[in-house]
Amino acid sequence: MIDLFDLYFYEDCPYQDESAELLRLEGRGKMRIVSRENGISACAGDLAGYYEKKGLKVLNYFRDGENFKPGDAIFEAEGDIRLIFRFWRVSQTFLTMMCAIATKTASMVSEARKINPDIIIATSRKTHPGSRIFELKAVRAGGGDIHRNSLSDSIQISQNHLEAAGELGKLRAMKKIEIEPRSREEAFKYAEMSDIMLLDHLSPEELRELGPELKELNPELELAVGGIEAKRIPEYAPFVDIIVISAPYYANPLDFTTKIERL
Repeated sequence: MIDLFDLYFYEDCPYQDESAELLRLEGRGKMRIVSRENGISACAGDLAGYYEKKGLKVLNYFRDGENFKPGDAIFEAEGDIRLIFRFWRVSQTFLTMMCAIATKTASMVSEARKINPDIIIATSRKTHPGSRIFELKAVRAGGGDIHRNSLSDSIQISQNHLEAAGELGKLRAMKKIEIEPRSREEAFKYAEMSDIMLLDHLSPEELRELGPELKELNPELELAVGGIEAKRIPEYAPFVDIIVISAPYYANPLDFTTKIERL
């Protein structure tokens, strides 16, 4: 299996570090990745494992879900100074992105649960190619959940599936069945065979009316909504069990800096 960190670091330095070669850097060094703002840590442990495999000593890192503040060193390591110079920029960028996802997720969960303490904020499959394993971990570090890891782990019958398959007969499966109806009529038709119903692009007012009627047909039915902006989560939270959203993946990277010294 490909180690994604091998890919990330190879992309940034496929041959040698020309700056380090020119300066003839030798010996040992220490690096500290420091935050300039508040946030929640994610995936620093994955990075630490890779550093150790490459012979660098990891001195400290923030665990998934831990809060940090300006001035905190999120990640510290020491060892071969050339390797440290090769790794630091990609490492900093990686952590700014993953911690931003965790921080954004935590904010959304907090806002939603002020209104509906039992609601689940779940992210979609719209991850960045090559980063899914880490982005999903970052969501969970922020207290969110995952709508679907992949096509292989869950059943979702989308509007396109309905268009291609036509009328649904009796469905039985070991996994939960999620259906995304194309109309109000289909919502009522498929409510009893659904474990989860994804009601995309409906207004809060429409969900307030439709939700109780669907749950009367199937008291075990969970209602989900997607296709909404993050700022509208409080409007939808009273009327659904799950909000499916991609916004955490596109959170602005946090502001980190890296300090390197020679030992």
